[in-house]
Amino acid sequence: MISVSNVSLEFGQRKLFTKVNIVFSSGNCYGLIGANGSGKSTFLKILSGEIESSTGEVTIPAGKRLSVLKQDQFAFDQFTVLTTVIMGHKRLYEIMTEKEAIYAKTPFTDEDGIHASKLEEEFTELGGWNAESDAAKLLSDLGIEESLHSAQMTQLEAGQKVRVLLAQALFGNPDILLLDEPTNHLDVESCMWLEEFLCEFQNTAIVVSHDRHFLDKVCTHIADIDYCKIRLYPGNYTFWSEASQLAARQRSESNKKIEEQRKDLKDFIMRFANNASKARQATSRKKILEKLTLDNIGPSSRKYPYINFEPEREAGNDLLSINNLFKKLDSEVVFERLNITIHKGDKVAFVGPNDLAKTILFQILMNDVQADSRQSHGTFKWGVSTRRAYYPRDNSAFFNSSVAIADWLRQFSANTENEFIHAFLGRMLFSGEESLKPVNVLSGGEKARCMFARMMVTQPNVLILDEPTNHLDLESITALNRGLDKFPGTILFSSYDHELVQTVANRIIEITPRGYIDRISTTFDEYLANEQIKEQRHQLYKTTH
Repeated sequence: MISVSNVSLEFGQRKLFTKVNIVFSSGNCYGLIGANGSGKSTFLKILSGEIESSTGEVTIPAGKRLSVLKQDQFAFDQFTVLTTVIMGHKRLYEIMTEKEAIYAKTPFTDEDGIHASKLEEEFTELGGWNAESDAAKLLSDLGIEESLHSAQMTQLEAGQKVRVLLAQALFGNPDILLLDEPTNHLDVESCMWLEEFLCEFQNTAIVVSHDRHFLDKVCTHIADIDYCKIRLYPGNYTFWSEASQLAARQRSESNKKIEEQRKDLKDFIMRFANNASKARQATSRKKILEKLTLDNIGPSSRKYPYINFEPEREAGNDLLSINNLFKKLDSEVVFERLNITIHKGDKVAFVGPNDLAKTILFQILMNDVQADSRQSHGTFKWGVSTRRAYYPRDNSAFFNSSVAIADWLRQFSANTENEFIHAFLGRMLFSGEESLKPVNVLSGGEKARCMFARMMVTQPNVLILDEPTNHLDLESITALNRGLDKFPGTILFSSYDHELVQTVANRIIEITPRGYIDRISTTFDEYLANEQIKEQRHQLYKTTH
């Protein structure tokens, strides 16, 4: 359990939240949500004691252990992978290092023996004899091969380091678990494992995530940061979304009725204020009017961009034909023997652990990268009526200049009128002076919204999107999901957002270095649950190794 009493946080004139009073109880998993910049990660740091609040206090019962998912990927480079995980249990690691130092002493005194005996007793109580095997199992469950367990952290890739740090946070059954974006860099299998872990976790867990499916699977409660408050809702993310929208409508309708009643009372008072026979009634209505107050609904930090892709024209039936496409980088095969026909109206999710394969395929289809020639193999052909818009995984090349957002968007639009450009940007949350910001100072989320605006003004009938939810908050992800779901054209996309893939895709293709799996008229959940597909995947990756 962790208790928050009267906690406020202010940075100068800016208030993130005020007078927060919440108790996070054992046996529950709390999803902490809010718009980008609302203070989610900051609140976790207050809970962990990393930063101090402006007012109030956080109370953790004596003897309870709190564990945090570390964000610094380089902090443990001098340690081995296995040791890094065990360091997640601070006291256990202290005992292990102290024991090692004592046993290495010469001479070894009687006092050393007594102290070592006490350490051994505590070591046993904390499960020290199983520490290495428990840490190794966590690492394997999260996709870190056994051959890497004894490697130095500095030898690991960034995605692998994130998994090790997640194993570190989960190690040793902490009483309170704080996880900030724990699904980053996790493949589908690892994410499903983490979901099961948190569903079975008996203590207190608080997670920040932009993955709606993950929040739905693991959360028993939602803690929502908005209106400078943190409100607690029972249920998962979907339940919160429906309940909060209903509550907002009810508050708005209640205010509307109160405003109408106030108007009627004011009209009566004005008409009969000087009428002796109605004076008592007018006075009575004044008292009623004084008691009628509107529910003070402050400005929400939660804003939804308007994402809507409207094709200028419909594509023909001959959309895309891929024949024996092959690509190798250095000596490693990225993919081979790709024979795929994309039909009009297909919404294809490209899935699988190899992000590079998906990115390179999209780059080839956009003529940014050349496929390898192998005995005249490796061709693809777009239909003549297709108009394509591409969202690359790395969009930095689009934002190297200091041009204003409005002028940046104007270069891609057939309609260059100021009124059109600024109205368009307003719907994408760049209103007023925001549209004059230079593009080279934009945040990741702002750049993403610019890229969606660029795609929309070109009015394509084919969308190609490589991990489009990166850098987006939940509101923008929801808006994107709606826009893609409504889009009448063809979509090729990759994403680790389970909900996006499940609700948008009507076809799943998984690329492996030794072939691919293609399932038409299949949802993502059906794909993951299909035993035949599981066996096919196993054989393909087994062949790879």
